[in-house]
Amino acid sequence: MKLWKKVVTVVTFAIGVAGIAPAFAADAAKPDAKDLVLKGDAKCTACHDEADSPKLLAIGKTRHGTRADERTPTCTKCHGDSDKHADYKGKDKPPKPDVTFAKNSTNSTDQRSGACLSCHKKDANRSHWEGSTHQARDVSCSSCHTVHAGHDKVMDKKTQPEVCFACHKEQRAQVSRPSHHPILEGKVACSDCHQPHGSVSPKLMKRNSVNETCYTCHMEKRGPFVHNHSPVDEDCGNCHNPHGTVAESLLKARPPFLCHQCHTPHGGFIPQVAGAQVTAPTVNGAGKSGINVTQARACMNCHTQVHGSNNPSATNPTPQFMFR
Repeated sequence: MKLWKKVVTVVTFAIGVAGIAPAFAADAAKPDAKDLVLKGDAKCTACHDEADSPKLLAIGKTRHGTRADERTPTCTKCHGDSDKHADYKGKDKPPKPDVTFAKNSTNSTDQRSGACLSCHKKDANRSHWEGSTHQARDVSCSSCHTVHAGHDKVMDKKTQPEVCFACHKEQRAQVSRPSHHPILEGKVACSDCHQPHGSVSPKLMKRNSVNETCYTCHMEKRGPFVHNHSPVDEDCGNCHNPHGTVAESLLKARPPFLCHQCHTPHGGFIPQVAGAQVTAPTVNGAGKSGINVTQARACMNCHTQVHGSNNPSATNPTPQFMFR
């Protein structure tokens, strides 16, 4: 009997060892995790896969996910080595990666933007980021850009204004006025005029001045003219609000009230402005009544070329800025 029990014990032990051995062998033969999207992303995608974080894998649809490009970053290139995060074995939530880009990130804006500028600072369009208005006001790259999304709103003319208007609410109201650039229609984007990554020009304009930026589209207003209009040469913004107004042609006020901000009101009794009788001027010997100044196109009934005129006569009483 004792012999029989010993035989049973030995056989049972042998079967157990035989069952455990394949398990160890299977673990030993388990292949290393493979990259899913980026080169070397297996360290992260071993956990952050399609079931855990499908939105993260959308980076493969962006330029940052182009494997054939040697400049393509890795997960750790942007988020840091994050060893404590990757090697955490506890039951609670693991510590966050070294660098995160969410709105509640504990990293400074310089740390977050630095991850991007490590590659993108060489680009001439971002050479003025340091000290720019956005950088000085703690705006980071991730405040506007969504790196892991297949469609980055700020890179699309139709959706870019949504991103800008999140902060620039005054401009949101202005572009909804009757006279505006076709921004909401998707034909003009904020970045057509402004350089959000920094500029040496005022208001983050793309060109050296407001006028030079406007002339990229409105070339016929550039001149030179025989008779130049000083406010035009100085700044288009003297008369126009580029984001939108209630007056036609993006004017800050309807003529003649816009003109009267610089020019003494004339042309008869204009109670809204002058409040008194003024001697009416003459044009080629003919009198001119006040109604000509206040009705229809007001001053521009006669002064049609307000941006400048090539009228060959500079002698009085022929007015400047009239018909060419």
